[in-house]
Amino acid sequence: MNMLAQFNEVMAYIEKNLLDVIEPGQISRIAGCSEYHFRRMFSFLAGMPLGEYIRRRRLSLAGALLRSEQVKIIDLALQLGYESPEAFSKAFQVMHGVAPSQAKKANAELKVMPPMTFQLTIKGGTEMNYRLVEKDEFYIVGFKKRITMQFKGINPEMDSLVQKLTPQIIAELKSLCDTEPKGMLSVSANFDERTAEGSQLDQYIGVATSQTMSNHYDLLHVPAATWAVFKAVGTFPEALQDTWAKIYAEWFPASGYEMTGGPELLWNETPDTSKPDYKSEIWIPVRKSIG
Repeated sequence: MNMLAQFNEVMAYIEKNLLDVIEPGQISRIAGCSEYHFRRMFSFLAGMPLGEYIRRRRLSLAGALLRSEQVKIIDLALQLGYESPEAFSKAFQVMHGVAPSQAKKANAELKVMPPMTFQLTIKGGTEMNYRLVEKDEFYIVGFKKRITMQFKGINPEMDSLVQKLTPQIIAELKSLCDTEPKGMLSVSANFDERTAEGSQLDQYIGVATSQTMSNHYDLLHVPAATWAVFKAVGTFPEALQDTWAKIYAEWFPASGYEMTGGPELLWNETPDTSKPDYKSEIWIPVRKSIG
């Protein structure tokens, strides 16, 4: 079965179980990939975390049930997994703008979150340059900061990390680099469950090394893995962000690979990003899909 059909089976499973327990193991089995990979793919393609989508669909269904059926608010709150009617009422009001008790009124305006499905959109074909690289374990040595994910534009939270890179520190870090990818790297790791814009992740700036001595630097262990390496060429950051979009929307669905959940690496050719043909590489740890 292809990925598109499997992902739509997951959406059907979620829809069928909005008033029941949605099992992560079932999502993984139906999708034919790890739950982590499905959540990352869903977040990028849908523009919201999977958990947020399920929450909105359940609250949307709650509005319809309160309006059309004789259902008690306390029973509905428990059925939807809320710890108390108060917690349910608060969430309901945030989404719909009215309390559950007001939803039964004929003139009450409620919001609807329609069910999602995945569809194939064929656009003008463009080549993607990628290669697969097998690497033993290594380390990232450099500086770390917990930041907020941003899909478009330059992330201002990166500034404090970049400002630490004095010429002396850059030279010292580069002297520790003894494995590929060579040069300064931007590394994203330990993503929140909510892997969408506005979520949190650990961001590192440093180099790849086989050495475990970090001195005054932060150190990240990177397990042995197969890496899918993608080349982006063009205006920064637009070309890079376009490549990321194609990786999720085009490469993963057709590749037979899935993300492992490990750190993702970004190599940029120089600190000067003004070149119209600026070159970058994206390194993503992958494994064969389980489906």
